[in-house]
Amino acid sequence: MKGLKRLILITALFLIIVPAVSVAYTVNSMTINPSGALTPGTTVDISYTVQEPSGQSTTNDLVMYTALTSPQWSYIIYVNGNPTAPTQYSSKTLTISGFLLTYKSSDDVTVGVTLSGTAPSVTQTSNQTLIEIYEDDSNGNQVATPYVVTTLVVNTNDVTTAIANANSQLSQLQTDITEKAALGIDTSAAEAQYNTAQTQITQAQALPSTQYTAALNDITTATSTIANGETLLDKAWAESEIATAQGPVNNVDALIAYFQGNSSTANDARLSTVITEREIAVSYISAANDAVTASNFAQARSKAEQAYTEGNQSYNDALTFKAAVEATWNPFAGLGSIGSFFSSSVLFIVVGVIAVVLIIVGIIIYRKRSRWDELG
Repeated sequence: MKGLKRLILITALFLIIVPAVSVAYTVNSMTINPSGALTPGTTVDISYTVQEPSGQSTTNDLVMYTALTSPQWSYIIYVNGNPTAPTQYSSKTLTISGFLLTYKSSDDVTVGVTLSGTAPSVTQTSNQTLIEIYEDDSNGNQVATPYVVTTLVVNTNDVTTAIANANSQLSQLQTDITEKAALGIDTSAAEAQYNTAQTQITQAQALPSTQYTAALNDITTATSTIANGETLLDKAWAESEIATAQGPVNNVDALIAYFQGNSSTANDARLSTVITEREIAVSYISAANDAVTASNFAQARSKAEQAYTEGNQSYNDALTFKAAVEATWNPFAGLGSIGSFFSSSVLFIVVGVIAVVLIIVGIIIYRKRSRWDELG
């Protein structure tokens, strides 16, 4: 019996110490004007109602907070639809005492609230609390999860800075296009991206500060377009280097076909060297093309440079081989261009002598036939 009495006493003390916790309130009819992103100094009007839990009374304080500057609160407590006198308040935090909200558990208690203030100044664009609503118990502890509404407050300098940065990047793209065009690189794809980005930046500059989000979206799109233009330009540069590297390979291919078409040179060891060097150059070109596919354009240019060096070596060796072969056919070949002149001159003289001999022989034969005709 003593144990039972002790348990009842402890239970009673516990109920006295632990404050009553209400069922969560409900926020209704929230309106915010204007909606969306705000610029500092913009007037904001908010209205809403807070429905206290039905079926029981509450002893918790109702706390409301805003980050708006110069806030002006006004609230009315409605009991079963009947309003109390409105109360004005001017502070970032408004607390409605639980005492004012305590009625019979059968009563319907609603708080109607209006709030007016201005969007605060910010050093950088960030979300700011328009309204936060929560309950505090008698010990000042927050009850349950607060109801929070935030909005983006814009530092207008952010847009100005973003536009300036985008224009700087656009200017760099133009410089890069001009430089690559001077090298004979196809810059048409990059130029198309440049024109698109320029339009997007101009569009962002024309928007009012209230359309901050739209302006930043345009700038974000523009910077992405500029980056794409630089990528396309880098790709065109790599492809141009590969095409340049292909030139010596094409030249040596013609000479290899020439050597392979002659039985005296088809199996020459010097031709094998030329072919080996040519194959190395081709392997570098293949690696460069693979790098382009992988969007590793710096590596593609490096491989193309190696291909050009190896291909050029192969072509020069092929020309040396060709000169050596021709020297065996033409005693003047070793004299270079002079030898070619002499070679062509000797050939011209030989042809001329043969032509003269044929003419003389023809004349002699003609005269002999003429005498025979006279002798009849």
